[in-house]
Amino acid sequence: MSYLPRVTSVQVTGPHRLRLAFDDGRAGEVDFTGRQWTGVFTPLADPTYFAQVRLEPGAETISWPNGADMAPETLYERAVGHAVPAA
Repeated sequence: MSYLPRVTSVQVTGPHRLRLAFDDGRAGEVDFTGRQWTGVFTPLADPTYFAQVRLEPGAETISWPNGADMAPETLYERAVGHAVPAA
């Protein structure tokens, strides 16, 4: 992937579901339901903790209070397959 996406907004749309927008104007939803959360991601199994997601300043992705984050490239690839109109 030659394009390096930046997450520009994140919205929780379900217990383990996020709506993400990117700097190229594309947006989509990523459903993490059923994911096996291990290691630093273990707290994300709790939907209340998962909902504490935020944009990570300077990293151009999302993160949680414990420092767990996800690669924006991976999020982009998953989200554009479930594209929704950009807000």
